[in-house]
Amino acid sequence: MRAETPGPARPEISVVIPFYNEAECAGPQIEALYPVLRSLGRSFEILAVDDGSTDRTLEVLKAEKARHPELRVVRLAANSGQSAATAAGFAAARGALVFVMDGDLQADPADIPPMLARLEQGDCDAVCGWRQRRQDGWLRRASGRIANGVRNRVSGDRVIDTGCPLKLFRAEFLRRIPVFRGMHRFLPTLVRMEGARVAEMPVRHRPRPAGRSKYGVWNRVWAGSADLLGVRWLRSRHIRCHAEEI
Repeated sequence: MRAETPGPARPEISVVIPFYNEAECAGPQIEALYPVLRSLGRSFEILAVDDGSTDRTLEVLKAEKARHPELRVVRLAANSGQSAATAAGFAAARGALVFVMDGDLQADPADIPPMLARLEQGDCDAVCGWRQRRQDGWLRRASGRIANGVRNRVSGDRVIDTGCPLKLFRAEFLRRIPVFRGMHRFLPTLVRMEGARVAEMPVRHRPRPAGRSKYGVWNRVWAGSADLLGVRWLRSRHIRCHAEEI
């Protein structure tokens, strides 16, 4: 992993976006974020994490970086998966508040301001979106509902739509969670284990305009099942301890 030249020091908000072979979506995704983030009146940075893409994604991101000083590009030397790319973005993020979203243009940046407003009500440490009208085929929607129900039952957690890519966290909780393959599927559960209060709110979901999903139904079933059992074990053995020297 290599981070390119850093942007402004310690922005208030970081937005982490993993990209893998999204050359057609990467530029429009970055451009769509800028007017929304600037409207907040706060300092921000965008962490674009290239997960070893084999197309022109990295080239597109570098071109965007030349135009936007708030954009930082992190490159993984080889394709390592969405969890690794997400964790790399979290590790590089400098904001006290961290958004995470996918790079396929299906999440709407217009949902960022209301999610921020929800967090700042003061009764939660994370806000996770749930897709009101999911713009995917019926098979993906059906498999997602089944997987979400099984995940909640086995993990002992309650999350409306854990597959929704748009989420907001106080950065302090992200620094405490374990990093493992499949981590990105369980972020609400993992931060809850560290004491975070998690709220959920409806967000928009848009059709994918270009490229194709990197996940099929069956590869998500097998990988997700193994991850789920691991998270169940982790919850049963987890220790949360805060100590101070006196």
